[in-house]
Amino acid sequence: MKSLFSFLVLFCITVHTVLAEVPNKEMESLVALYNSTNGDSWVRSWDITDDVSTWEGVTIRNNRVVEINLFNNNLQGVIPSSIGGLEKLESLNLAFNGITGELPKEIAELSKLRILKIEMNRIKGELPQELGNMKSLMELTAFNNFITGSIPESIGDIKNLKVLNLSSNSLKGNIPKSVGGLAQLESLGLFENTLEGSIPSEIGGLTKLKELVLANNQLGGEVPEEFGQLASLEVLQIQNNKFDSFKSLHTLNEKQFLVFDYDKEEDKIDFKNVEYGRTRMADTKFEDE
Repeated sequence: MKSLFSFLVLFCITVHTVLAEVPNKEMESLVALYNSTNGDSWVRSWDITDDVSTWEGVTIRNNRVVEINLFNNNLQGVIPSSIGGLEKLESLNLAFNGITGELPKEIAELSKLRILKIEMNRIKGELPQELGNMKSLMELTAFNNFITGSIPESIGDIKNLKVLNLSSNSLKGNIPKSVGGLAQLESLGLFENTLEGSIPSEIGGLTKLKELVLANNQLGGEVPEEFGQLASLEVLQIQNNKFDSFKSLHTLNEKQFLVFDYDKEEDKIDFKNVEYGRTRMADTKFEDE
């Protein structure tokens, strides 16, 4: 009898977990995302008449939506402004789809969000200044879109950021000095935009930085001598820009690098025997598992 009672208790707990009571605001946000991105045509669609716990790619914890993973799922349409209603969301992966329109400023209301992946879409317009409010964000990847305007100065307020990849867009203007305040940053990818001006010397303070990819822009001036402080750097690509001088690179050590590319070998600087023949363009176009 005791075993039967225990089984019934466990059964009730299981049923309660499966039929989690997600707040109406979050349900409305999910349904809005489904409707605005042509959910009927997704590769892995939702039955929005069924319990939310059955919706593929949606993770619920303590009756709140904490993760949405719709990677490579044929989303076609825009991200609705109601996305900001998912107050407990920690991870949002909408990469490798056909999403259009602008990134809504309401996305910055996701104060718990740690991972935002929107790469390989057709998102246009400017990055919202409100991004700086996303204090929990650790990874922002938005490469291969049609994003315009400048990189918001507020990006430097996201102090937990470890990965920032905005490559292959149409960003212009200067690299904001505030990027140098991202002390946890390990990977910075701004490849293939129309960024101009000098590289801010503040980047030399990013002691945890492992990858710095700035190739194929309009950057100029001298390469900052502060690059010599980037002791963790393994990938450096700054070719196809308009730099006046690379002399400050002489302090860098070949043994430190897996990839080291620049585009004025004729300067004949002593780069401590860096073998340029073994360098390659760091791949910013990757697919998730």
